Amino acid sequence: MVDILPEDSPIWQRMERTALDVLARYGYREIRLPVIESTHLFARSIGEVTDIVEKEMYSFDDRNGDSMSLRPEGTAGCVRAVVQHNLIATPQRLWYTGPMFRYERPQKGRQRQFHQLGVEAFGVATPDQDAELLLLSAALWRELGISDLLTLELNSIGSPEARATYRQALVEYLSAHRDALDEDSQRRLESNPLRILDSKNEGTQALLANAPVMANYLDAESKDDFARLCELLTAAGVPFTLNNRLVRGLDYYNKTVFEWTTTALGAQGTVCGGGRYDGLVAQFGGRDTPAAGFAIGLERLVLLLQQGEMAAETVDLYVVLADDAALQHALPHIENLRQALPDCAIQMNLGGGSFKAQFKRADKSGAAWALVYGQTEVAEGQVTLKPLRSDGTQQTVAQEQLVETLAAVWPEQLRV
Repeated sequence: MVDILPEDSPIWQRMERTALDVLARYGYREIRLPVIESTHLFARSIGEVTDIVEKEMYSFDDRNGDSMSLRPEGTAGCVRAVVQHNLIATPQRLWYTGPMFRYERPQKGRQRQFHQLGVEAFGVATPDQDAELLLLSAALWRELGISDLLTLELNSIGSPEARATYRQALVEYLSAHRDALDEDSQRRLESNPLRILDSKNEGTQALLANAPVMANYLDAESKDDFARLCELLTAAGVPFTLNNRLVRGLDYYNKTVFEWTTTALGAQGTVCGGGRYDGLVAQFGGRDTPAAGFAIGLERLVLLLQQGEMAAETVDLYVVLADDAALQHALPHIENLRQALPDCAIQMNLGGGSFKAQFKRADKSGAAWALVYGQTEVAEGQVTLKPLRSDGTQQTVAQEQLVETLAAVWPEQLRV
């Protein structure tokens, strides 16, 4: 569990603002969910024999003796809220964000407290809903400037009945080669055999090369829906790769499953994952309602952004002040400037100091320009605009012309 420090916060904020803009364009609305839910909620949705429920949840008994858990993922709580508040009377497009908790081995891109952005859609059974979710996520990567770092992987795991038939065939095949499986896969063979398809063990992966393929066991409806989804993505110009071993780690999925993956983060290559979960609303006591969604791991997304073109935001203008009289003179003018140029980040020097010390602070702030209020400027009602990181020309302008002067160069020349 790590702190997000002030120097890291700007890239998080820009990422979040970009995501909110994209979600609004697609008509998705925010829902805010509790961090703590009943342990039973996750056990019955995620699956009691999944790694998350068996080994990774932070669970405790409250004062009434009820077992509660810090949420390890967001879909279960979202479905609970949708059912509890009868939001499924009409189709819903929802999103949420916040911390999730899993007791895992910490490493780069994998923490015990991590953050997700979840997007969930309820009430539409047809593959155009799946396509919209993928178009939305592709639009987010495009806006963030990281499309070239991500690959979309698709699969269909069919209906529960088709999956049960495939499960039986897979178990029969793997049981005949049990001794060749790694220890974790041997355990999963009895409890959750489909997860063996996602094993990272090289020996197990070699064995799976000749294993039965899910595509050969799909029901007709799942085949048709998946083919239609592929057609829609192709028509929209969204490239994808078929991955018949993609199953996702949660029991509630059916039909379409997908992941956006990257090779830029080492072993933690999945940045976004999701799919369809048509039976979960009914499982929680609601009426039979189709649903689909995805979750983005925000720590991993930040790691990608740090490799791409989205640099952390810095201050735009740093105000340098000769003395207390200059501070008193400049203060109302700077407030007016903040109102006139709301996209401009302005930081005033506080606590005094020599010009040399203040310019060091200005440089450390990352500011593009310094606004200098020296004794001469104050006496003559002027301000000096000094470039800090460009070849621009220093100029002194009348205070009443400052907004007009800055607006003329904003944002092309003011930001660097």
